[in-house]
Amino acid sequence: MANPIFREKLQAGTFFVVPGIQDMIAAVIANKVGFDIVYGTGYWLTASAWGLPDAGIATYTEMRNRMETLARTSNAAVIADGDTGYGGLLNVHHTVKGYEASGVTAIQLEDQEFPKKCGHTPYKRLIPAEDMVEKIRVAVDARSSEDFVIIARTDARESEGLDGALRRMEAYAKAGADVLFPEALHSEEEMRKACSVLDRPCMANMSNHGKTPVPPAAVLAEIGYAYAIYPSLTSLAAAAAMEKALLDLKQQGIGQPDGLFDFTEFCHLIGFPEVWEFEKKWALAK
Repeated sequence: MANPIFREKLQAGTFFVVPGIQDMIAAVIANKVGFDIVYGTGYWLTASAWGLPDAGIATYTEMRNRMETLARTSNAAVIADGDTGYGGLLNVHHTVKGYEASGVTAIQLEDQEFPKKCGHTPYKRLIPAEDMVEKIRVAVDARSSEDFVIIARTDARESEGLDGALRRMEAYAKAGADVLFPEALHSEEEMRKACSVLDRPCMANMSNHGKTPVPPAAVLAEIGYAYAIYPSLTSLAAAAAMEKALLDLKQQGIGQPDGLFDFTEFCHLIGFPEVWEFEKKWALAK
């Protein structure tokens, strides 16, 4: 069941931030911090599960399973990266139905050819705007709940320029998209123009070291975005911390460095108290 909090936040018009979640460790840490919306990132969930690039290699079934696991683990509403819908119109229909049944609250669909590429990497190829319009219409028709949000993304900035990307966004809005996602804009000036001319809520993709600047949240709010996702933040922070710990172990033999997360607390975050209560109950029942 889609969580109404996402649509409520969009209607309230107050800017908010959404962290990307690459695995269930990140999910339980986000639970602790207290985010009420998180982003199931295709790039980083694929990297963490299979060690593969975000290039359309992971299948719909595999990604649905990952999103379902995230929706179960997270206390927050989940925005799910649905790539291209994994094929044509029938695939989009089944992807929307499947993701909604998996417990996510929103799906993001993009106008690349299948298989897709990460939006901040080269060699992206787009489908005609008319074909993406049909995908959005199918997606809107496929959802069961009005609380389930359809996000339309375009990767046209690189090949068609900003004006071409905005024309696509306008067409996708008319097709029924609830949120517009002009990917990989190159400057704050472009970001301001997109937010000023588009009449649906716009989201920003704050991909660290990608093509788009990453200004503070207050600046994004002033520009006019409804919200921003930070898909790579936890992944790159975790990778840097792991590399440092492993180098310390290899080079200096340090296996107990300062700054580790408390193990007992993590046991509680991941659900061990319920296991211990079960063991206590049934051990005493014997």
